[in-house]
Order: sequence, then structure tokens, then C-alpha cells
Amino acid sequence: MVSGLVERPFSLTYDELLALPRKTVTCDIHCVTTWSRLDNSFEGVPVQALLDRAGLKPAAQYCLVVAEQGFTTNLPLSDLNRPDNLIALKWAGEWLTPEHGWPARLLVPHLYFWKSAKWVRGFELLDEDLPGFWEQNGYHMRGDPWTEERYGGRGLTQHEINKFRNASKKIAR
Repeated sequence: MVSGLVERPFSLTYDELLALPRKTVTCDIHCVTTWSRLDNSFEGVPVQALLDRAGLKPAAQYCLVVAEQGFTTNLPLSDLNRPDNLIALKWAGEWLTPEHGWPARLLVPHLYFWKSAKWVRGFELLDEDLPGFWEQNGYHMRGDPWTEERYGGRGLTQHEINKFRNASKKIAR
């Protein structure tokens, strides 16, 4: 599902997703807990192809990535709309396992790996930056490993957390 501030919202079945052209990206992944894994090979559908199909409206500046069980993560459009980002289906030539995000996970290799949401279901394009699950719980809004954007600045109040969770839940439906 690609919806929100787009000209042509759409949904795909899993079979339709599998039928789309794919590419392979080799990248390093970095975990917020300070480990890295080098030279990973992911295969999947380019995110840019999905965004192009949807037709982004000029007001779209952010994306709330929606995943299973109400999980969300946020991304500025400038971080989502990049050539190496994928809806990953395979890792190291093998289909993803459920533990690692099967049937599909987002791959955003230039940011910490929590931004590469497992079990992804769709994108909601927005004009404001809504914090996702981990961001509501203290993680940085962006997550750049090279500048160690692990944790956010100020803590959110319980009122703010509740407001963001409610907004995320409405989108995740």
C-alpha cells in the first residue's frame, strides 16, 4: 500500500509485488547497539519504482512506514527516495526468514537498521514528520550511523507519546 500525499494510491498483493522488477544491492548494515555487518547482498523491489508509480504530491516530505503488529518507523522523503533502498525479499540469495522480515522488509542501508522495518505493509506519505515506534520510545528521528544519531534529544512527554501513537494507529489501519 502506498497512500497519503500521492496522486495514485495503490495496493499490491504479495504475488503482484513478486512480479515487479527487482535489483540487488550490496551494502553494510549498522545496528543501533553498535554492531555492523559488511557486504550484505539484498534483492528486492526498488522503493523509487513504488514512489514513482504512486506519483508524489509536492507536499509529501515524510513517510510513515507501516509494518505488521502496528510497528511504524518514520523517514524523511529525502532518505526514503534513494536508488539503493528496496522492499527486500532476499538476503544473500535466500528468501528472508520470518525472523528477518519475511515476507518483505524495507532496506534503507545508509541509516541505522531499525529504519529498515521488518514485515513492511506500506508507506503513508505525509507533510509532517510523525515519530514511529522506536522514535516514540527515545530513538533518534533520523538515525544516521555516521553521526551516531542513536537517541533523540529531549524525551517526549507521555501526552506527546500518546498523541503520536494515536496518529500512527489511525494510519496503520
